[in-house]
Amino acid sequence: MMDEGRLQAAFEKGTFVLRLAGDVRLTLCATLDQQVQPLAELPGLERVVIDLRQVINMDSTALGFLAKIALAVRHRIPGQPLVAVDHPDVRRMLDVMGFQKYVTIIDMPWSEPADFSDLPVLETSEEEMRERILEAHHTLAAMSEQNRIEFQPLIDLLESQREH
Repeated sequence: MMDEGRLQAAFEKGTFVLRLAGDVRLTLCATLDQQVQPLAELPGLERVVIDLRQVINMDSTALGFLAKIALAVRHRIPGQPLVAVDHPDVRRMLDVMGFQKYVTIIDMPWSEPADFSDLPVLETSEEEMRERILEAHHTLAAMSEQNRIEFQPLIDLLESQREH
């Protein structure tokens, strides 16, 4: 059994750190989505760090919301958001999805940092979940032509379900 996904956040001295851990899947996407707009408008924001060093697996919906976060803050902060990874499979997913154009990815082994607050996992309806999955994959598809080709069938399927 995989380690259930967890999200934590901290903000100190202009740096917002979002830490994800375990098996990060679409069930956490409502919580990730809730972070995007407040983060983009956070007073005093100077740097964004997304810590993926404890992530063992991440689905494409979660990747889409990480991309949404990176895109939301890119004109607010000097430089790109920093993404720290330790697991080679997670690094490979970021590379394949084209994240290096939008974030600075560093390979960094895990060590225990400062105080973090656990973010609550938000409950969502099936329809809300479908909309979040669709939004995440639209974001990934916009990142590269390869992503668009790969995710267009899923996007088409989800959009066709939306109309019923």
